[in-house]
Amino acid sequence: MQVQLGLDTFGDVTIGADGDLLPHAQVVRDVLAQGRLADQVGVDAFGIGEHHRDDYAVSAPDVLLAALAATTEQILLGTAVTVLSSDDPVRVHERFATIDAISEGRAEVTLGRGSFTESFPLFGFDLSDYEVLFSEKLDLYAALQEGIAAARPVSWHGSTRRPLVDAELWPRPEHGPLRTWIGVGGSPESVVRAARYGMPLMLAIIGGEPARFAPYADLYRRALAELGRPELPIGVHSPGFVAATDEEARDRLFPHFKANRDRIGRERGWPPATRAELDAEADHGALVVGAPETVAQKIASTVRTLGLSRFDLKYSHGPLPHEQLMECIELYGTAVAPRVRELLAD
Repeated sequence: MQVQLGLDTFGDVTIGADGDLLPHAQVVRDVLAQGRLADQVGVDAFGIGEHHRDDYAVSAPDVLLAALAATTEQILLGTAVTVLSSDDPVRVHERFATIDAISEGRAEVTLGRGSFTESFPLFGFDLSDYEVLFSEKLDLYAALQEGIAAARPVSWHGSTRRPLVDAELWPRPEHGPLRTWIGVGGSPESVVRAARYGMPLMLAIIGGEPARFAPYADLYRRALAELGRPELPIGVHSPGFVAATDEEARDRLFPHFKANRDRIGRERGWPPATRAELDAEADHGALVVGAPETVAQKIASTVRTLGLSRFDLKYSHGPLPHEQLMECIELYGTAVAPRVRELLAD
């Protein structure tokens, strides 16, 4: 079974050697160093998320991806995710076609709603339009992709922006439509919509057993078949962390996992995170944490269970220090990825 093994980061603001949070500018530079290392150790893909709040340093992932496009050689470069609802599909396509040109065909986009809503008021959108914004903008993006595939101008109309009439996009991707995933958190309607547009499915599995998402993978495949479309890739984005031993990985991760979860939890009414919660998610849930063998076994099991073409480990967790993130990336590329492929070959 051939599977791509990637890494995702949200550019979480990390702590330095003195225990204080680093400046956002330094975190941005560190994310670039992490992406370059991922390329050097043979990781297949590197995704950067988009946020507009002070605990994350990256609000413009496409800018960082452009920098990585010029300084890496093999790795796919994409988003985790692009919040399409508060962006413009035409500009998204133009930016990533440019990254694709710089990287000689290594750009990809994951389109989604995002799990935060700060971008809506920031860019002048009304949260009451949450559903229609994503639906119409995804429809427009799909029309742009179809225009590129057919080498023809695009006309489109909807209720959230002025219509396009015989519009053309420049630059055009050299190798056809941009590689584009749709990120889904567990809505059957979103799964079917991905199939309807003929876009690969990226499942965000951030809690609970990965096997519980098998019905969504099956639904996607059934929908593709019923629509007369060919089989398309299914990927998973899940949180995790790699260290030399299982105990070290969990001990390193927990205080930063808790800091991140508790910050968000205070906003959303969640109880404080506990070590028992982390251990339970690591033992039986979505959290992929441990020594390289432990992480590889869990990834291989998830790939087999869901029939995946892609697995992306979201390796950044709150203020977890840059040096530990770099060690995680090196272990993932040099030890975890080769072992996953051995297990799948067996």
